[in-house]
Amino acid sequence: MSESKVKITNKQSVETIAIGASAYNILLNSQQSEGQLAIIEMLVPPNGGPIPHEHKGFQECFYVLEGEVEMQTKGNRILAKQGDLVHIPLDGPVHCFKNITSSNARLLCIVAPAGLDSFFEEAGRKIPSGTLPDPVPPTPEQIAFANQTAEKYGQKLYPKDYLD
Repeated sequence: MSESKVKITNKQSVETIAIGASAYNILLNSQQSEGQLAIIEMLVPPNGGPIPHEHKGFQECFYVLEGEVEMQTKGNRILAKQGDLVHIPLDGPVHCFKNITSSNARLLCIVAPAGLDSFFEEAGRKIPSGTLPDPVPPTPEQIAFANQTAEKYGQKLYPKDYLD
């Protein structure tokens, strides 16, 4: 590898994307990694987290930097605390997570191959770094767009209560 290909991402150059009530900093995107992986820092407010979803064709890891989140699959709930790593294998089950604490949780999400970052960039909206979006419920049009965009990037979104 040529030394000129080594890059450093500084916090000032990172875009922050709002998805739901959470803020995602895309630290390494598809283009930067030639599609091999994406690394995303997630800031998740209390009671926040993604709706149930699955993705065929890529695996996902969550490393809990701060806080605690409850990871959920069909019939299974696992508490992940600071320092824990959760691995969703390739073609893994429908899953979601929720911040169950009274303060923000921070996760490092790694997906391989990349693509989830592109979904976030297309389905989300840019917000100022270090902030959380206003927790406004999505409109039916926004939900339809998110579902369509998710499919484009190899994901399927399920209703909020799908795993209950």
